[in-house]
Amino acid sequence: MQERIGMEGTAESEKDAPTVPWWHLHRRLYDWVLGFAHHPHSTTALFCLSFIESSFFPIPPDVLLGPLALGNRKKAMWFATVTTVASVLGAFLGYLIGYALIDLALKFPGITREGVDWLAGQFDRYGMWYVFTAALTPIPFKLLTITAGFARMDLLVFAAACIVGRALRFYLVAGAFWLVGPRAVPFIDRYFNWLAIAFVVLLVGGFLVVKYVI
Repeated sequence: MQERIGMEGTAESEKDAPTVPWWHLHRRLYDWVLGFAHHPHSTTALFCLSFIESSFFPIPPDVLLGPLALGNRKKAMWFATVTTVASVLGAFLGYLIGYALIDLALKFPGITREGVDWLAGQFDRYGMWYVFTAALTPIPFKLLTITAGFARMDLLVFAAACIVGRALRFYLVAGAFWLVGPRAVPFIDRYFNWLAIAFVVLLVGGFLVVKYVI
């Protein structure tokens, strides 16, 4: 009897659950990532995304870190640690690309010869702050890691700026999701489309800052 009631309750909850239209691919992806938090390969996926974003991939790892930390709060700080370590290691790949493969780097979207030359000229005085700012904000991190290599920035200073900036950012993101926890789910469900738009605006805004300000 209890088993039957449980089955009926499950069926009713599934029936009452809001359906996601097929064209809302961004929401389906979010739901998939949220359920991916307990998957044995979730950490590997987060590591790979964090690594490649620091050198050539345009999507920041926050899009995976946030849902993972929300879906598995006990591992939120572990996810932040993985993201930080992978991102810093990827930053050294970006440095290497700028140091030895600048012609290849110029084929990446958002990276131009003019921008790299101008930044390289500023690195003697402000290189550490440029890298730190990009590590902490939506400004494309890969542009600064590649330019640092092109400008032959001191590796110890480069490493320190990357570690501090990336750690602050990712531990803040994971900490925010850990602190809010399940209370964030209704808010995200209600304003998901607006939050997705805000993320895109921040992402595009970072590239515009590089293009028109830096």
